[in-house]
Amino acid sequence: MAGDRLSLSRIPFGFTSGAGRGLGMRVLLFILECALGMAAVVLVAAVWPWLGALRSFSVLLFLLIVVFVTVLAGFWQAVIVSLSAVFVEGCSILHQRPAELVVSPANWAVLLVFVLLALVVSRLAVRAARSAREAESSIGQVRDLCEFTRRTLEMNLHLEPGPQLADLVHEIFAMEAVAIFDAELHDVYTAGYWSEDPRDLAQNVYYFGTSDDNPITGMSRRVVRLGAAPVGSLVVRGDSSSITNDAIASLIAITFDRYRSFTNENLIATERRTEQLRSTVLDSLAHAYKTPLTAIRAASTGLSEMGHLSAAQADLVALIDEQSDLLGNLTTRLLTTARLDAGEVKLHATKVGVVSLIEEVVASLSDRLASMKVDLQIPDDDLVLSCDRQLMVMLLTQYIDNACKYSIFGTTITIRAERLRAEIIFSVRSFGTVIPMVDRERIFDRYYRSASPSSRATGTGIGLSVAKRVALIHGGYVWVTSDDVEGTTFFAAIPASVQKRSS
Repeated sequence: MAGDRLSLSRIPFGFTSGAGRGLGMRVLLFILECALGMAAVVLVAAVWPWLGALRSFSVLLFLLIVVFVTVLAGFWQAVIVSLSAVFVEGCSILHQRPAELVVSPANWAVLLVFVLLALVVSRLAVRAARSAREAESSIGQVRDLCEFTRRTLEMNLHLEPGPQLADLVHEIFAMEAVAIFDAELHDVYTAGYWSEDPRDLAQNVYYFGTSDDNPITGMSRRVVRLGAAPVGSLVVRGDSSSITNDAIASLIAITFDRYRSFTNENLIATERRTEQLRSTVLDSLAHAYKTPLTAIRAASTGLSEMGHLSAAQADLVALIDEQSDLLGNLTTRLLTTARLDAGEVKLHATKVGVVSLIEEVVASLSDRLASMKVDLQIPDDDLVLSCDRQLMVMLLTQYIDNACKYSIFGTTITIRAERLRAEIIFSVRSFGTVIPMVDRERIFDRYYRSASPSSRATGTGIGLSVAKRVALIHGGYVWVTSDDVEGTTFFAAIPASVQKRSS
């Protein structure tokens, strides 16, 4: 109780010492506090003959002294002062002898009342002091959290947030040690003194979902969550409340999210500039290729018309024509891609029969499909689509050509088209290497090539991105599924009536 009481050492009387005094000083202070209380009792008894009408309230006056000593000093000091008050009242006011003081029931009753009142008042004083300390501590914690919030908002998001957050928690909340685990970067950042490596500890908190406070070791662990999803963990050692630790973990999660958003915005801006540069280069290259291609085709045609070519020469001319056509098709695709990126392509929508559209594409790829089985599944022969025929030919050509590249030799390529509500769903299914999940999310990105050796095939990495942009410019969308049982299927959902939107 002595540790919680409000004593005279907190009153600026000048003769009391501060915190950290030794046992001797505490004993001296105890004696001094008792002496002051007893002096007050003796003073009241000394002026008693001149108090007149107040003489009938002698017990109340002593009671006030006991209450005052209890509040300022403590319970045991009040007990000693109560004994002195009963003694002085009996001897000086009631003129009782010492023997009568001991056996008098009235004196014992008064002493009991004094002691009980001192006990109640001391407990109330202790509770009030504890509440005041808790309120002061809460105010300090709120002040620290406000400072931590302000400092996190001012953080440099060009750098990883983990090291900065660890230093801030250590500095602002005066923690002995701090460890923060960033699950996305898979790194642990520390501050303060750790007697052992906290990396495993911080990672285990994240993986096992442990959140608790250990008052014995002073260690607190929190899973850092953004909503319901865990994004890291926090381990601290020091004097902090559970609510404060929860708030710190929440602010760390918000900072992680701000950093991710900031990084993604920069990445998107960089990719946008890169795409613009690529489109400009593609457009320039494609136009530059047109002139030499025209000259090569003209020369090849001239050689063929001259006649008198040997069989070997004729084969070489045919090879030149074939490769020139391939290069010409590639150049056309590059030009179309550049115009799609620049938003310069305008739809020339017409009513197109789906059956004739697919048959045209299959016929153009007859050489590629010679070693495969083709299964056309079009339940409605009268199915009509309002679209830009040239662009849709590019989309379907890419899907079927892609199936030829990655299919197992001799297997079946299934080409299907059917109406589903207001959309026509085109699909091309083949059997070959399964596309990993990580690749399915990016396979329609420009220039993306799978890192899997089994998925390697010749190509530029732009075909599927063109297919995606063709679908988008028609107001549709694309996706892919892939597994060992059903094979790999590329889908394109195109509105039956054109609903143009930005690509």
